[in-house]
Amino acid sequence: MRYLSGEEEKKALEYINKAAQIASDATCERSKCGSVIVNNNEIIGSGFNSPPQNREDQRKCSYSKDSYHEKVTDKTCCVHAEQRAIMDALRTNPDKIIGSRLYFIRLDNDGTPSRAGKPYCTICSKMALDAGIEEFVLWHDEGVCVYKTDEYNSLSFQYKEKI
Repeated sequence: MRYLSGEEEKKALEYINKAAQIASDATCERSKCGSVIVNNNEIIGSGFNSPPQNREDQRKCSYSKDSYHEKVTDKTCCVHAEQRAIMDALRTNPDKIIGSRLYFIRLDNDGTPSRAGKPYCTICSKMALDAGIEEFVLWHDEGVCVYKTDEYNSLSFQYKEKI
């Protein structure tokens, strides 16, 4: 991983802000997230989190995560913003996804972009890796951080929540 600076960081923050605009459309009742996928300074895919096909009959945001069996690995009802962005890019720009960069942001309760913690979502990291996305970008307290997607995936599997 590496932290960006200068013009590269400035450009990354523009894409993070675009992802934040997209996140404002999220319908998840727990968290609003957005992602954009960029290749050669072109947004090739975008997504926000919400139930599959935005179907209300699939919404389970109010369910306690403890109510699910331990074998249920994703305890949210929503399609993740990263997953939607990847599917969008594969649908609309399949020839441009290899070597691209995925930007992710979460909004706080006031709709303000919030800094990310460590990589943890193995569902999204595996999907990004398999789709050929080269880099994954998060905004940390220390700045904008770029991870190679294979590194991001490995770190996601190492995640341990502090108790």
